[in-house]
Amino acid sequence: MKLSVKMIAELIGTFWLVLGGCGTALFGGVGFLGVSLAFGLTVVTMAYGVGHVSGAHLNPAVSLGVFVNGRMTLREMIAYWAAQFLGASLAATALYVIGSSIDGWNAGVFAANGYGADFAAAAGAGYQTVGLVGAFLAEALLTFVFLIVILGATDERGAGKFAGLAIGLCLTLIHLISIPLTNTSVNPARSFSQCLFANADGWSAWSDLWLFIVAPLVGAALAGLAYKVFQSKAN
Repeated sequence: MKLSVKMIAELIGTFWLVLGGCGTALFGGVGFLGVSLAFGLTVVTMAYGVGHVSGAHLNPAVSLGVFVNGRMTLREMIAYWAAQFLGASLAATALYVIGSSIDGWNAGVFAANGYGADFAAAAGAGYQTVGLVGAFLAEALLTFVFLIVILGATDERGAGKFAGLAIGLCLTLIHLISIPLTNTSVNPARSFSQCLFANADGWSAWSDLWLFIVAPLVGAALAGLAYKVFQSKAN
């Protein structure tokens, strides 16, 4: 499969993840459980929609973990990153245009990620005031587990046709745990895209963005290395 075709698949898949997940958070009125399910469903649907084309990474952290594990080249990873950030940004733009057509609508937090008292106050009811260390640890650990599930489910000895379901359910659980803490990133492209239009009084999404890039990448890289242990034990 040509790399350009894989990039198109990643762009479309990441577009759907942000449109479906963040769109539900912005317009769905379904609470944390509903948003968690929405993110999980975007992954499940795209795993079967484009998984056979690109692997349906939909997330720069996933691509990094796959690269560290030795399943893709550096060139492929960088190309995937470009497609993922573009797809996420296009989805955020679409959400902003849709929201702007609603009478009295204000972007506010715009489903962006954050931590600390200012973020919790801007995000509203149900959000906890978590500090920098707690937010970093949550994002890194949850991304680590997410990558272990992904690498295991897509292993030739793994879940096979049920891999997409396992991965989507894992992402749902991740959101159930961490939406009240950070609005759940585990995905640098998703975090970056929402910063483009977030406009909340007393809090800047851009000031917190670094954590939602660094922590998921750290967790993913560690998972990529850790899974090599499982691979070596199987040989």
